[in-house]
Amino acid sequence: MATLPPIATPRRSFVPLAAALLAGLAAAALALYALHDPAIAVGFAGAGLIAGAVLLGVRRLLRAPDAAEAHIDWSVAHALATAAEDAVAVTDRAGRLICANARYEAMFAGWPTPPNLPIAEPLVSALGTVARTAWRDGEARLDDIHVHGAPVSARVCRAGDESLVWRFIGVQALDLAAQVEGLIDSGTGDRLAAAGIMVVMVTPEGRVRSANRVFRARAMGSAEAAVEGRDFARFLISDSAGLVRFEREGLGGNPLRVLQIPFLDGEDAPMLVALLDEEAVLLPGPAGGPNASAHVRSLIAMLPLAMALVDRDGRFVHMNEAFIRAARINTAAPPLYPGDLVVREDKAVLADAVRRFAGGASQSAETTVRLSDLPEEPVSIAITGTRGLGDAAVLLSLKDSGEETKLKRQIAQATKMQAVGQLAGGVAHDFNNILTAIIGHCDLMLMRHSPGDSDYDDIQQIRANSNRAASLTRQLLAFSRQQTLRPQVLQLPDVISEVSNLLKRLLGETVRLEVKHGRNLGPVRADPGQLEQVVVNLAVNARDAMLSANPHGGGTVTIETQSVPASAVRRMDEDVLPVGDYTSLRIADTGTGIPPDILGKIWEPFFTTKEVGKGTGLGLSTVYGIIKQSGGFIFADNLPGGGAEFTIYLPVHAAAEATVAKTTVTKAKPADLWGSGTVLVVEDEDMVRAIAERALTRQGYTVVTAENGEAALELLDTIERPDLLVSDVVMPIMDGPTMARKVRARYPDLPILFMSGYAEEQLRKSIDLDNVAFLPKPFSVQQLAEATREALPTK
Repeated sequence: MATLPPIATPRRSFVPLAAALLAGLAAAALALYALHDPAIAVGFAGAGLIAGAVLLGVRRLLRAPDAAEAHIDWSVAHALATAAEDAVAVTDRAGRLICANARYEAMFAGWPTPPNLPIAEPLVSALGTVARTAWRDGEARLDDIHVHGAPVSARVCRAGDESLVWRFIGVQALDLAAQVEGLIDSGTGDRLAAAGIMVVMVTPEGRVRSANRVFRARAMGSAEAAVEGRDFARFLISDSAGLVRFEREGLGGNPLRVLQIPFLDGEDAPMLVALLDEEAVLLPGPAGGPNASAHVRSLIAMLPLAMALVDRDGRFVHMNEAFIRAARINTAAPPLYPGDLVVREDKAVLADAVRRFAGGASQSAETTVRLSDLPEEPVSIAITGTRGLGDAAVLLSLKDSGEETKLKRQIAQATKMQAVGQLAGGVAHDFNNILTAIIGHCDLMLMRHSPGDSDYDDIQQIRANSNRAASLTRQLLAFSRQQTLRPQVLQLPDVISEVSNLLKRLLGETVRLEVKHGRNLGPVRADPGQLEQVVVNLAVNARDAMLSANPHGGGTVTIETQSVPASAVRRMDEDVLPVGDYTSLRIADTGTGIPPDILGKIWEPFFTTKEVGKGTGLGLSTVYGIIKQSGGFIFADNLPGGGAEFTIYLPVHAAAEATVAKTTVTKAKPADLWGSGTVLVVEDEDMVRAIAERALTRQGYTVVTAENGEAALELLDTIERPDLLVSDVVMPIMDGPTMARKVRARYPDLPILFMSGYAEEQLRKSIDLDNVAFLPKPFSVQQLAEATREALPTK
């Protein structure tokens, strides 16, 4: 019994003073009646008052200190609280705890003062409201208070005007856990053990709180072994069929049936688990054959659909291989319940559905859950109730979406790469305009400065860095397949021979280069400069991979060309590679190969395994863009003996020999770049337009400019017919091809020179005009003069 110091009630101390005052008044009345003198009567009254005050003072001085105040007698409240079966506490008007019984202490692990009890915060606020209601109305109650998993009701009543009595009903449920624990440890547990029943009480955290002797013997090997505090789940294992056994007995041990006995409600309540040795119950099957359950399990095992059987307790009894693959189950530690497969948020939904169908629902339902191994990808699971299959009560069917998910990832990756490519192309186009202006101004300045001038070297440095930036934009355009290519019909051995000397210097002395050429190689149509860049990038990557694995040993880079006829492609059975005649280019190394986890990422832009500052991550993405823009295919694989290989397939160009010879002849550049005539320059970028105007004016041309297509058409109405139209392709308001068609309607034979940072092949699809030349950006003053001179008709 807990008690605070009793609350005292002060006794009224004005009685002596009142008695003295009454005595003085009586004496004064008698004096006035006998002597008929008011002065003497007043004196008697004052004397009486003084005597009363003196008596009061003497009494206060003589009174014992412990009798100063009277105590409230709480002994009756103590006796009533002790005799109550419920948890009882008493608080005073100030909210202080006066007394409480032992059940109250056991329930709340001490003597907390209501309503500030160790329960959920919303319930504390609700108890405060109940207390205020009880002070006002005399009584109040609050139900559904869960204390340690047991449901408890609180009843509060006012006792007089000075205290509240708190009574918590339902505390007996808390004692039930202790009673059951005592039964398990006593002779009752031994009698259950004799019947083959293993009983364990488990805490909410999954720790063993108590167990009978047969469980200790089976789980620990000794009936006297201590199991308290151990993880209950660690004593059990399950096989691929979902059968549970003791971990100590192994997979050869007797299967167990695990039953959870309803004990106490609430998540914080302990669990009572019973374990029974599983016995095979044979059910009569058709025509006296094997039981129906065995037939169904055999059928499910053969089906390619992902299916599993669940018993009435919600536990797996069988699952086929397709279900194991689809649910990504670890066969070394298979799950016991379907809820073990899904994320925490979906456990309750799946468990409720399984319980509903196991309880009698015969229809089927489909729900979407998320597997714990793949929480980002929802999967569909069908649930159906079954009858007459022995222990099996529910059939689960899981849709294996592995291939579908893989395809979705590939589509998402392709969409992302397309978006990145469009962004890269747009950035490269705008950057090319800036580089055109920088390179053009450098060329104009170099015309005014001779070698040896103090500014000459600085201008050359600016121009060199601008060319490096232009090379980077070409890589971006190659990745986005918007690069300007100059395709020619050529033979791959000729390209390899051109770049072999450069490769020997790049690979170094420790890396050996081997070149092998096959026979009957068909011609291919590609840009020789870009194809050389492909070979150099792949060879340098092979060198870096070998040197990173063995800095001193070096290795061998093999470049091999081979003819691949359509029959060989058909035998390859490659989905990506269409059947046809190809000429292949294979580049292999003797390194450690490409790790499988990054093999699918090597074509992504800015992905690199090199150290920071030693790679931009654009090398392989540029190679991929060049090959795809050339109509070819490229594959990366690991060699069985170590190392990586890249194989490029370029389609054989079916052209006549005369056409090939004619195509491969390079047109001679004009020696004299000076010219005359009127040139109309249409460009929306002011800096590019200014460079073009100054450069062509220095070459002797009369130059007129316009900032867009509409301005150019208006200008043509005021000037004579120009000799050449130089126009950008992509412009606001009216683009270059639209403007050119309107100009050709007026001047059908007017030569046109388009300039753009986008790929020529891409632009020609939207340009349906003849006698049109193309100049890619960025260009120098020299290149603009050459292109202008070539576009003008010879006079």
